[in-house]
Amino acid sequence: MPHPTAAPPPGTPFVALAAVAKSFGAVRALRGVDLDVRSGECLGLAGHNGAGKSTLMQVLVGNVSPDEGRFTVQGEDVAGRLTVARARQAGIACVFQELSLCPNLSVLENARIRHASLKGFGWRGRAARLITRTLDEIFPGHGIAPQALVSDLPLGQRQMVEIASVFAQGDHEAPLRLVILDEPTSSLDNSVAAQLLAHVRRFVSAGGSVILISHILGEILSTCDRIAVMSDGRVVDLREAGAFTRASLVEAMGHVVSHEAGETLVSAEAGRRGAVVASATTPKGGSIRLEARRGEIVGLAGLAGHGQTSLLVLLHNAAQGRSRYAAVTGRVAFVAGDRQTDGVFPLWSIGGNVTVRSLSRLGRFGLVDPAREKRLAEEWRTRIKIRTPDMDDNILTLSGGNQQKALFARALGSDAEVILMDDPMRGVDIGTKQEVYALVRAEADKGRTFIWYTTEFDELKSCDHTYVFRSGRIVAELGRHELTEARVLQSSFEGEAA
Repeated sequence: MPHPTAAPPPGTPFVALAAVAKSFGAVRALRGVDLDVRSGECLGLAGHNGAGKSTLMQVLVGNVSPDEGRFTVQGEDVAGRLTVARARQAGIACVFQELSLCPNLSVLENARIRHASLKGFGWRGRAARLITRTLDEIFPGHGIAPQALVSDLPLGQRQMVEIASVFAQGDHEAPLRLVILDEPTSSLDNSVAAQLLAHVRRFVSAGGSVILISHILGEILSTCDRIAVMSDGRVVDLREAGAFTRASLVEAMGHVVSHEAGETLVSAEAGRRGAVVASATTPKGGSIRLEARRGEIVGLAGLAGHGQTSLLVLLHNAAQGRSRYAAVTGRVAFVAGDRQTDGVFPLWSIGGNVTVRSLSRLGRFGLVDPAREKRLAEEWRTRIKIRTPDMDDNILTLSGGNQQKALFARALGSDAEVILMDDPMRGVDIGTKQEVYALVRAEADKGRTFIWYTTEFDELKSCDHTYVFRSGRIVAELGRHELTEARVLQSSFEGEAA
């Protein structure tokens, strides 16, 4: 296992930041942050999307230079800023929310990019052994070949490769001291996420430090030693993890404590009464056919990478008349979970990303009416609370969660009758989730149909009906009142309903 060597005594501040500030034009991302990260601890970092968490991490790894503030690393003052080279020399590494892998390269070639010591004759073999050994240690049973092309891997496995490449310790490299994990489980199912969090505790027990950023509050509460809460560019609360409850953590983040998703979204209708608007079987066969009815929220469950996303793609193709396995009645919109690859148009504005699905409705005399387009963008900026001073700014100026809000706005603001959602809450904060849950339920009550793949069990409780996948097939069909985590897990591993 990669672990810090000659680590400072537990509890010693490894990195300390004082009055760190950063602005991007008119946007003040950090407003005087004071924070320390200690050896032998996992520090949780919570806060709403746009609170400044990711910017602070970019400062820590040297990618962003702060406007003001001071740093110490292992007690040594760093004048002005941390550079990338200084951060690496100090043993600081980060798994970013938006993955940094090169999709056109293999798993082992990506490991070579991160680890400069993998060079010279036989480097491919050494890289394959290093990444495979680390994957085996963190994610037993991962099934990832080192020669596999990254673009061929599902999103969850890509995230596993990114995590393993950061934790891997090559020969003649500076010992790994601090690992920053920015939404590391956002594309992992519960069992794989548990493997990672267990590894985090092992790393910390060996004297290392971890900063864990997650919108899955249970992970932070169960894994971290201390929790810092950020809001609007400041640390507004910092306590031992045991001093927080879920409710007090949500409150510290500035959100009103609300019901769980399943309680918020319970449908008033007790049966499957609407007309079928989408149906599908998987290409691998199986006796269970998915059916989604008008006004329903239908969940797709099971371990990540077992065919849920492929079925959503089948349904999307069926709406264009291009699938023999699925049928869809009505117009379709797709909310991608892998927003960087399948979601945002990175050269476009925020408003352009929101309105692109609706351009045919915004025309006048064969041309897009800019005034109508702007009104639609501003309407959804307000309705879904996209945190930006200007919808004409580039989409990449937004935090990851706010980019996801823009994708929701694109789908919900369109004329689509069936909305396909591919784990859309990845990297979204609890307050935004509650707002989106309410929007989804309200739109379903108006007759829209949602087909929703999620890796979070609590979100399945939002659904009127759930289908569980295993090895590319639907293996169980559960009504809302039949749904339990035990039944989903048993179906996921055994291939049949409990």
